[in-house]
Amino acid sequence: MKKSRTNFHGITILAVSDFVDDTLKKMVGDKTLEPVDLIISCGDLAPEYLSFLRNRLEKPLFYVKGNHDIRYDSSKLLGCDNIHAKLVRFKTLNILGLEGSIWYNGGVNQYTDKQMDKIILRMWFSLWRRGGVNLVVTHAPPKDIQDGPDHCHTGFESFIKLIEKRSPRYFVHGHIHKEFETLEQRTTIVNSTRVINTCGFTILKV
Repeated sequence: MKKSRTNFHGITILAVSDFVDDTLKKMVGDKTLEPVDLIISCGDLAPEYLSFLRNRLEKPLFYVKGNHDIRYDSSKLLGCDNIHAKLVRFKTLNILGLEGSIWYNGGVNQYTDKQMDKIILRMWFSLWRRGGVNLVVTHAPPKDIQDGPDHCHTGFESFIKLIEKRSPRYFVHGHIHKEFETLEQRTTIVNSTRVINTCGFTILKV
């Protein structure tokens, strides 16, 4: 028997990245999207689009920047929170944000694996003190997990270390442009962590 929505007591998250999905935009505009508690952007989306989602859905929006995000500033993203290199709390979730892609041509929001590793290490005490992390939000994927064959779309080895040592329940990323029909197609299980490519949009119940 299918459970009714009233039996679900978790958190519903709308995760977006990389391109505007017309289906989502229409549902938001028509107010036919199922209720969500939080919006998360994994990067490479115009600030105007994030503001549109935040204002229409009237829910908190956390974001990290992608490697093509060059127009972000606080005036264009009122009510939206940049969580790069931060551990933030939303209801029962500890959420860690990490922006950008692997370094490939010296552009904005690009990091070597060594640089990203240092960012994560600087947060290690906070992760321990606050009881770990439940959800990691990034633009790029982990190395060899849903990443691409070219250098620009290679994932971070430091993300693999984070998964192995901190075991977040969810690791949500963008950057790898694919279209999916189901959440299962988007998901790779790494130990106990669900790595999810949210390119376009995904509804995640946690």
